[in-house]
Amino acid sequence: MKRNLVFIAVCFMLTTPVFAQTAAELEQLLSADSVTYEQAAWFLLRAADVPASNPAGAFQYADEQKWLPQNVSANDAARLDGIALLVMGSFGIEGGIGYSVVKKNPHYAYRELVYQDIIQGRIDPAMPVSGETLLYIANKVLSQREEGD
Repeated sequence: MKRNLVFIAVCFMLTTPVFAQTAAELEQLLSADSVTYEQAAWFLLRAADVPASNPAGAFQYADEQKWLPQNVSANDAARLDGIALLVMGSFGIEGGIGYSVVKKNPHYAYRELVYQDIIQGRIDPAMPVSGETLLYIANKVLSQREEGD
């Protein structure tokens, strides 16, 4: 499993623009059992080509854009539904009726990414997100975006 994720990381770096991600940053991300919202915002905003000068600035920008769940702090462990909301916002993914019309909240963002096959399987939306999972989700979004172009 670890070998497959390293392969995905290498493919991710080779097939997408290198957005100032260093090998050390990717290694640190891959080794994290649970990423924080600040780490997730910093990684995902750069992957989506959203300008962010540093991790704290990325978290603040994502929070101002309402791409993060309410009442989370930068050092909180990121939950899967919260990451789904951040992914939808930072990559500009339009959701279905539940997400777009009713409310742009983590629950509907999670359901939308499951529907779009970005999040796969029966997974608990409240589970903490590992660095491997974050990298996998970002890779799925970028792959689907590339296929659509």
